[in-house]
Amino acid sequence: MADTTHDIIFPDTHSPAASWYAEVIIPAALPKNYTWSVPARLLDTIRPGCRVEVNLGKTKKYAGVVKRLHQEKPELFETKDVLNVLDADPVVFEEQLKLWEWIATYYMCSEGEVMAAALPAHFKLSSETIIVFNEEYGDDFSALDHDEYIVAEALLIKKELGLTEVQQLLDSSHVYPVINRLIQKKCCYVWEALKQTYTPKKETYVLLNPVYDNEEQLADLLNNWSKAPKQMELLLSYLHFMKTDGEVTKAALLKKSGASDAQLKALVEKKILWTEKRVIDRLQFLPKNVQIDFELSAPQQKALDEVKAHLFGEKSKPVCLLHGVTSSGKTNIYIKLIEEYIRQGKQVLYMLPEIALTSQIIRRLQKHFGGYIGIYHSKFSQNERVEIWNKVKTGELRVILGARSSVFLPYQQLGLVICDEEHDSSFKQQEPAPRYNGRDAAIYLASLFGNHTRTLLGSGTPSVESYYNASTGKYGLVELLERYGGLQLPPIELVDTRKIMQKDRSKVMLSPPLVDAVNEVIGRNKQVILFQNRRGYSPYQVCSVCNWIPQCKYCDVSLTFHKLTNRLVCHYCGTTYPPIHTCAACGSDKFLQRNFGTEKIEEQLQETFPNAKVARMDIDTVKGKNAHDVLIQQFEQQRIDILVGTQMVVKGLDFDNVDLVGILDADGLLHFADFRVNERAFQLMEQVSGRAGRKPSFVETEEGKIHLAKVLVQTSQPSHPVLQFVQQHDYKKMYAEELKKRKEFFYPPFTRIIHIQFKHKIKEVVERAAHTYADALKIKYGNYIMGPAEPVIGRIRNQHLMELLLKLPRDGKTISQCKKDLLEQVAILHQHKSYRSVTVVADVDAV
Repeated sequence: MADTTHDIIFPDTHSPAASWYAEVIIPAALPKNYTWSVPARLLDTIRPGCRVEVNLGKTKKYAGVVKRLHQEKPELFETKDVLNVLDADPVVFEEQLKLWEWIATYYMCSEGEVMAAALPAHFKLSSETIIVFNEEYGDDFSALDHDEYIVAEALLIKKELGLTEVQQLLDSSHVYPVINRLIQKKCCYVWEALKQTYTPKKETYVLLNPVYDNEEQLADLLNNWSKAPKQMELLLSYLHFMKTDGEVTKAALLKKSGASDAQLKALVEKKILWTEKRVIDRLQFLPKNVQIDFELSAPQQKALDEVKAHLFGEKSKPVCLLHGVTSSGKTNIYIKLIEEYIRQGKQVLYMLPEIALTSQIIRRLQKHFGGYIGIYHSKFSQNERVEIWNKVKTGELRVILGARSSVFLPYQQLGLVICDEEHDSSFKQQEPAPRYNGRDAAIYLASLFGNHTRTLLGSGTPSVESYYNASTGKYGLVELLERYGGLQLPPIELVDTRKIMQKDRSKVMLSPPLVDAVNEVIGRNKQVILFQNRRGYSPYQVCSVCNWIPQCKYCDVSLTFHKLTNRLVCHYCGTTYPPIHTCAACGSDKFLQRNFGTEKIEEQLQETFPNAKVARMDIDTVKGKNAHDVLIQQFEQQRIDILVGTQMVVKGLDFDNVDLVGILDADGLLHFADFRVNERAFQLMEQVSGRAGRKPSFVETEEGKIHLAKVLVQTSQPSHPVLQFVQQHDYKKMYAEELKKRKEFFYPPFTRIIHIQFKHKIKEVVERAAHTYADALKIKYGNYIMGPAEPVIGRIRNQHLMELLLKLPRDGKTISQCKKDLLEQVAILHQHKSYRSVTVVADVDAV
């Protein structure tokens, strides 16, 4: 493959012709980019992709990114000067700037909003930023220049400063370069990083007092040692480790020597040893090596050859879809492709929909690629993101494993994009803007690097749109329809809950067949995964006398009871309330708990299976950066028998020992008011069932092998078509049925949809605004509009909602013009005094 390194082409700013101007993207929702003039003193240093300090309005300052330099003087306004250039080298490359522009245009937002999502917080200084002193730096400011010293001294005393305070200290408005240098020297941090509960990673090192560097002094010390033999042993251990390891950390020394903290403290007090805390690199990378220790099976090798033919053959396509059933070994195919690109010196982006997936996959990839690979997702602190950003920019990291935000990293030599579990709706950003789809953005990103950069989509249950694109020849299509090692997909049994009577007529949580199956599986020392797509203890409680249901003050939704915290929680706005014991309507104290969440299931499992080790995996139990990984490793190590969870437990995780998967409430997946409901339900249930029987598990009988792994689905609708497709593991039948209905009712993949939402605190205002907006559009797009209408949940965060849906034909001209018209109508609506405060949100390709 040819080298695809793309350098930014810098304009000749030494041209003696007209003045130079900079179009600058600032991290704000401006409808278009603003232009500043470039003073002569900055012409030698300013470059596209560099950050610059600019002034907008009377006092507001931003660190913006130069999109382009030109000599076209704006006619309608007087330009202000760029104040400073903050970077010697660009922080983003030409490809990133083009990606930002495409996302802004396609998803109907501003480039400033894209920039705010793309850059780590440290790159987005604004005049509202708070600078906080880093205590680890200490009070030795001898390495700082005059301005840096003044700011550091003030920070040492006050601990934090606003930018305006820094400007007053330095008696200058041009403070960005000074703050930038202090951040780089780790003397201070921006407040956004501390909001991410950032703490510098530090380690205590043990040092020998320099007096004892002299061998005679050391010998004298050891020969005349009289008391405290344990301290003597610790000192000898330290000297031994010093010879073998060089530097010794406190934790390693105490662990290897078996000594206590008190013994080390005594040696420090005697001034024989010293301790020193040091800030160390947060990102520990392994040595760089490529080590592939497996061979592909014949079906996998055939699939890999077909993928290469589609991506690089004579009739190659830029995108290929790999449809491989669960446990077919798609990851091994990805690893083989990654190996080729690493050896060519190229970078690979490996995208996954969930952070939970990255922790398991990273261990597999590190085994094969060592320090060539890094992770990037939103659970990292802002400081960690900057470190990864710079390692990608320099090409030090060749493979990035990440969630959707990894598409924004500054790749220099991108050769391949892998988008695994491409069907997953988690790839779509919901709030705030940009509401982009990570999968589609990655496909566009790959196209920016020329003809030799390709995208591979992978899924056991592809999205209808992707499979349609592959079936019609837009994408290449490769199918791997058998499990690795010839294993069978697990049989799926439907449990009809209508035949199981509950005393209180509540939903069946653990049916007798499921209880028997769990007992049988854990009796064989195998593991169980139970899936319920609701967290909390009880999704709602109802008064048994008058049927009153406690609701959120700010949203039109019932409150979920969380027993662990003993609070009622709104899952839409996050507001918490104390438990309610008496009915607000009739005063009764008789409440019934309706339905069940993962917390209640966990409690029931502990009662039903007292000897089993039960754990729960949902957003409430995996809040920390490494919480996912800890739980997954415990399950891998069989320290957990039964794992109950929400969608997190089903997405691509690979466990060898799972012989039973239970879907506790399939009905809850089939009753959403959404045209994708059947597709989503099939994908979710098929993915859940794919966690079972990933390694051989059978018994020999006279009739032959009986496979022990199975899936139980609890439902009151066993004859539902989707459940029949799931039971047969028949994706293609589901796809054919969905395609027929989508064509009949004019939905994607035969159309493009744009969802428009209107928000306002007064219901009548938002209703009138939505109808005014829709009436204006109907003149031109009447055949394509559905609504306006109030959604199922009509109020969230005290904002009343109305929504409108446009189903547009797929020709690019209509869609492009419609987006312009939609934005124009928003501007016209906001001219009306009554509707000025109505928020209008456009969501392109809504999921």
